[in-house]
Amino acid sequence: MNRMVNVGVAARIGKYSDAVEMAPGERVLYVSGTPGLDAETGQIPESFVDQADLAWKNIKSILAEAGMSVEDIVKLTQYLIRRSDLLPYRDIRLRHLGNCRPASMLAFLPELVWPNMLIELEVVAAK
Repeated sequence: MNRMVNVGVAARIGKYSDAVEMAPGERVLYVSGTPGLDAETGQIPESFVDQADLAWKNIKSILAEAGMSVEDIVKLTQYLIRRSDLLPYRDIRLRHLGNCRPASMLAFLPELVWPNMLIELEVVAAK
């Protein structure tokens, strides 16, 4: 079982852990950058909220395909384009992560691979 390591830095910023230690012998899954793209249609919704929700649904689908869930995420990297999307994103992230507190990084970039992408997530999971 993964062990959260906290010294108090993350707690002052958000709902994540300072570090997460993987147990010996666990399988590790590296998930590529995943946008809010509909896998069936290839479409990207216009709204940030819809993109963020879809990105998380895509992450959950990838994890499920590997026999994992959000509780197995040990590292989360989040890329957003607009700072104004941070507050709505926090609610979406909390809804999808629940009580899971992986190590986390969030950065604002000037753009992603496609001009209409507003968010991209990547995770490392271990089970």
